[in-house]
Amino acid sequence: MIDLHCHILPGCDDGAKTMTDALAMAQVAVENGITHILVTPHHMDGQYTNHKADVIQKTALFQKALDDAKIQLTVFPGQEAHITGELLDAIKADDVLFADETNRYLMLELPHSEVPEYTEQMIFELQAAGITPVIVHPERNHGIQRHHDLLYDFVASGCLTQLTASSYLGVFGKEVANFTQRILDAGLGTIFASDAHNLRGRNFRMEKAFAKLKKRNGAEMVTWMQGNAKNIINGDDVAVTDFHHVKEKKKFWLFG
Repeated sequence: MIDLHCHILPGCDDGAKTMTDALAMAQVAVENGITHILVTPHHMDGQYTNHKADVIQKTALFQKALDDAKIQLTVFPGQEAHITGELLDAIKADDVLFADETNRYLMLELPHSEVPEYTEQMIFELQAAGITPVIVHPERNHGIQRHHDLLYDFVASGCLTQLTASSYLGVFGKEVANFTQRILDAGLGTIFASDAHNLRGRNFRMEKAFAKLKKRNGAEMVTWMQGNAKNIINGDDVAVTDFHHVKEKKKFWLFG
């Protein structure tokens, strides 16, 4: 499996703190069936700034540590780029890492609490530059939770989405797990990733998420989503499937 969102690179953000932590996470990732990870430290989110050159250097050092420890995991340098008014300038300054070497797919984070008013314009400008945003963990964004049509509009405009394995399995609560399932049922989820930060609550759980997906939506969707992750990291086209608006939860009325 390929994991395109993981905070395993040590000493960069709120993920792995030390190389020892990172190697322990890597071992669990391998046990989870993960063979390749795009490391995605936070970038330009107001708290963390991880410059492109620094991430590339640290990823190379981490890969050497993995090889020395005989952990069969391949890592690639990336970033979880936060949406900000300075994002396009950072891209022009060559300080942003993409999910692929062709600079086609960008792992784009929205603020957890909202969808900024300028998001649509920013997405338009990214796409005009030949960049496809992959919106990370939309199931946990409060703005999208309140207004489901926003996610449909993003996908309809050409964006891809990354759902989080832990969200699907209830780590962030039943409501988020339920919303993740409804996103999948609507065909609005492109890939699963771990968004792993540690070996406690923010663990990998990819195998369990795909097992649940197979049971709920069938093996064909599992194959499709895993193939999408491979296509993204290779810079290839992602096959579009049918999608529709997220269905509202059923309401049950009690009559006395």
